[in-house]
Order: sequence, then structure tokens, then C-alpha cells
Amino acid sequence: MAKARIVKQVRKGLIRLMHDDALTERVRRTLVRTLYTQPSSLALGAAAGIVASSIVAYQSGSTGIIILTVALTVVAIARVAAGIGLSPDKTHRSTRQLEILYEIGAFTYSFLLGTIAALTLLIDAGATLKVAIVANALCYGVGICGRNAGRPSIALGQLILVCAPIFTVCLIIGDAPLLFLGATIILLIPAMASIMLNIFKVLRDSIASAEESERMAEKMRILARTDVVTGLANRAGLNHEIVERLTQIADDQMLAVFWVDLDRFKEVNDLLGHPVGDRVLVETARRLKEVTPDEASVARFGGDEFVIFCEVENRRECEKLASEIHAEIMRPIRLDGDRMEVGASIGIAMLPDDGLDADTLMQNADLALYHAKVNGRKQTCFYHTSMSRDLVRRREIEAELRAAILKDELSIFFQPIVDLETGKIRTFEALVRWFHPEKGELRPDEFIPVAEETGVIVTLGNWITTQAAKAAAQWPEDVTVAVNLSPLQIKAPGAALGIINALRNAGLDPKRLELEVTESVFLDDDNATEYFIEDLSKEGIRFALDDFGTGYSSLSYIHKYPFKKIKVDRSFVSGPDVGTKSDAIIRAVAELGSKLDMDIVAEGIETVEQVEIVRDAGCTLGQGYHFSRAVPDYLATMLLAKERGEDGPSKAVA
Repeated sequence: MAKARIVKQVRKGLIRLMHDDALTERVRRTLVRTLYTQPSSLALGAAAGIVASSIVAYQSGSTGIIILTVALTVVAIARVAAGIGLSPDKTHRSTRQLEILYEIGAFTYSFLLGTIAALTLLIDAGATLKVAIVANALCYGVGICGRNAGRPSIALGQLILVCAPIFTVCLIIGDAPLLFLGATIILLIPAMASIMLNIFKVLRDSIASAEESERMAEKMRILARTDVVTGLANRAGLNHEIVERLTQIADDQMLAVFWVDLDRFKEVNDLLGHPVGDRVLVETARRLKEVTPDEASVARFGGDEFVIFCEVENRRECEKLASEIHAEIMRPIRLDGDRMEVGASIGIAMLPDDGLDADTLMQNADLALYHAKVNGRKQTCFYHTSMSRDLVRRREIEAELRAAILKDELSIFFQPIVDLETGKIRTFEALVRWFHPEKGELRPDEFIPVAEETGVIVTLGNWITTQAAKAAAQWPEDVTVAVNLSPLQIKAPGAALGIINALRNAGLDPKRLELEVTESVFLDDDNATEYFIEDLSKEGIRFALDDFGTGYSSLSYIHKYPFKKIKVDRSFVSGPDVGTKSDAIIRAVAELGSKLDMDIVAEGIETVEQVEIVRDAGCTLGQGYHFSRAVPDYLATMLLAKERGEDGPSKAVA
């Protein structure tokens, strides 16, 4: 029964061997590699066989054994040399070729050794020599089953080729001891085959598991470096590719980093939904792959930003490629029959001019992108060293501005807006001034953009509104105060409530506050602006449209929102292009204001002639240096007192 089970197990094992092709090529080669590992063990086994055969040949003097021993020695030396020179790690031979080469040597050596042992049993060589050579041959066969278990067919073949000649001779001679030896050999073969197959199974499963783990690890590495939406490399993949490329680049080679940002992409997601936004990203990724060189690395850095990294010959080629990228992205996209246009801004940094490592290149490309967006979007901007200085300057201003608000280094100045018919002050526009203790006065155009970029404008805007309301509360009740609002300030949580609380704390009637907004407030409209204006209008707060004529769709805003005042931009009043056309525009706006019962303010008035021109054109209010520069709150109070023939601040009686 035990023998039957062993034979059945061996048969099943041999069937599995016939399906070795189920193993991957890498696993198969790894198993073949085990045949060539440790050629020293191969050399020791060969040496033992050669010594044992040589002793038998010398003692017996048999010509046949001598010839077989010489052949055995040649084969053994060839096998050791092949084991050293044909390692799978050192040769490009196929796995099957390596198997065949090993089989030829292994099978030949095994058969020669078994044949020498069998001939020794046939001749009168003495019991000692017979035992020695037979024991050497059988031990070799048993040992090889363990060593070559990685390829069971080879190991089993060697065992059979060693044992078969000895078993055959045992049957031929036929005496009891040799028949017992033959029976032992019959039992030895399936027993060793069973052990060998168990070792093979463990070895194969271990290698297969290791291969699967390595494959999964590689798959995870790929997934970790791939953007799931576009299929491009993600931030981690980009960093890896850049570092790899930088380690291989020649000293005189130029590289360029193109940082692409889709303009106003948030509106696509907000208005059309994220599925449409993802389709836009996929289409953009496809276009970038098509327009860039084959060897370029294209990645989605995050959100609506893409980064391209590639070799370029010179700056001109870089400019050409940037132009092609820009043109390709700007081409209209058609989704489900709908036509969509997506703009883009591009920042570019080049190696070695703009940086020698990945971090510096990326940082400078990001700075260039920032300037492209600040300068109006839909532009391409190359990095320049001045951008880094500007960044340092902005960071200084940001930190100092936050401190200035806390230390009360900021002041509110007021510029009057005058009735062009009566000459009386109707409104004061609140303007912030910053007198730095070390750097002196800083212009608003220096720190206001920084405040908007960093979000400090929300805190600053609330502070300006509070201070302006407190000052206006001391003026006659027919004089209003105007405060400029930033888009960020409007969209901040609780913006309307903050303004209402400022009025309540100052004791100022909401009807005496005017909030000036520019058309930029409406460009990124996400309903927050509409709700903001609606809530404050219900409280009685008035709104004015500032810098009219510099935007794109002013008439639609006038129609939609409850503006009570329109301020004609100074470029139409005192700019370099003032003339017949600008006069006609002012008249048209003034007539529009008259029909809609709105005040029209002409900004930038500097001369008496300009006063007459805008008044004749129909403007009702004027503002500019001709009337007064912006002054501190106490001088604003004095202006009002002087105008009304009073000696000090007072409030008109209702």
C-alpha cells in the first residue's frame, strides 16, 4: 500500500511537471538558476566520482572501466566549467537552452557513473571496490535529487540513469545479495522522487509567491505614480521621472519644465459638474501627449495643473514648444456636441539657467506661472531672477502687513466726491495708507495686491470698513462714506454680517455707506456675490460700480444689480488718450445714468477745464486732485466744517 501511494504521488508529480509551462518565464528561469548555483558543490561531487572511478580502474585494470573513467573525467570538467561560465546571470541564453546544456552534461555524467558501478559488479574487482563504487554512485543519485530539485525532471533523470545500469546488472547476476540491492534501488527511486517533488513544490510556490509579491509591488508603485483620471504620471511619478532624467543628462544638455494651469477651471466643475471637468482634463492630457516630444514626461501635478518635462536644444525651441502647447490647449473642446473653450497660463523654467536640481526648477516654473496668471492669464511666462526677488518682497510685505494691522500702523484717508453743480461734498471715499516706521509710506498698489493674494485683504477690508464707519459717524448726516471691496472679501464667510456689525458698532446709518466694487467681483461669480449684494441692499447700503469702462460686460451688471452710482474710470477724464471719443463715451454713460436715476462720478479730475467738460457731458459728481487729495479724518472734518461755515465738526439736524 505504501509503495502504491508513493508511485501514485510520483505519477501526479510527473503530470504536474508536464504543465511547467503554467509557470511564468521568470519563475522558470529562477528554477533553472538553481542548477547553476554553487558550482563548488558540483565540483566536489564530480571530484568524488572521478576519484572513486579512478581507484576502481587502477585496481581492476579493466580497459572498459579505464575508458569510462576518462570519459567521466572529461564530462565532469566540462560540467564544472559550464556551471561557472553559463550562469543565467551572466549569459543571454534562453532558459530552454540553459536547461538542455545542463541536461546533456548531467545525464551523461550520471549514466557514465552508473555504468562504471555496474561494470565493477560484473568483473572480479573485489568486494571492497564494488561496495565503494556502488555506494558512491547511489549516494550521488540521492544527493542530486536534493541539489537539482528545482528541475525535478533533470534530478529524476539523473537518479534513474545512475540506478538503471546497477539494477540491470543485479538482475543479470541474480544472486540473493544483488537481488536485494536491486529491490532496494526499486524502492529508492519513488521514495527519492517523492521527497524531491515535495522540495520542488515548496521551492516553486515560494518563488511564485515572491514573483507575485514583486509583481503586485510593481503594480502598486505604478498606481502610486499614476493619476487615476488622466492616466498621466502624478506628482510622485513626476518627481521620480525628473530625478531619473537629471541623473542621466549630459552636462551640456538643456531641459525645460512647463507648468500649465487651466484658467478658471473651477467654473467648469461648479457649473457643469465634476464628470465634465474630468473629461476636460482627459482631453487636455491627450492633447499634451500629442503635442510634446515622445521622450517628454507629462504629468498631472494636481487639480487643473499639468507639468511637462523634456529636453530642448535652446530657448528658441522651448518658446516654439510652449507656443504649440498653448495653441493646442486653447483649441475649443467638444463634449457631447457642446463647444467649450479652456484657457491656460504657462510658466517655464530651464536647466541649467534657472536651476540645477528638480526642486529649484519646479519652484521657478511655479513662480513663472504665478506671474503669467497675475499679468492677465492666457499667457506664457519664462522665469527670471527678478521673480524670486519679488517673491521675497511679497513675503516681507505680507508679514509686515499682518503686524501693521495689529500695531495700528495703518491709517484711513478720505478723498471727497463733490457735487459738480453745487460744489458741496457729497461723499468721502475711504482709502487706506500705510506709513511704515522704517520704510516710510508704502503705496497701496504695493501692499493691496499682496493682501489679496494672501487672504489678508479680508482682515484688512473689515478693518477699513470699521474705521471708515467710525469717522463717518461724526460727519453731517447728508454726507456718505464709500469703501472699496475686494472679491475675496465679499466671498469670505460672514462678509455681509461683518459689515453690518461694523455699522452698528459705529452707530452709522446703513444708508450712509456706499460699497464700491469693480467688474472683477463678478468674473468668478458663484452666487456668493449676488447674495452679498442682495442682503446688504435690504439693509439700505448703497452700491457703486467702480472703474466703469475698463471691463467687458458692464451693462449686464448694471441691469442685474441695484447700483446707485457709476464711477467713470479716470482714463476717460485725464488719461493720455482723452479726446473726442472719450467725451462721447462719458456723455453716453451720463445719459444712461440719467435714465436709470444713477449718479455718475467722473474720476481723476485735475483741472477746471476737466470739471466743465464732465459737467457739460452730464456727470453729476466729480473726484480728483482738483478738489482735494485724500486727507486724514480730522482734515476731512475740517473741510466739511469750512464748507458749511462752521467752526468745528457737527451733525446736521434731521
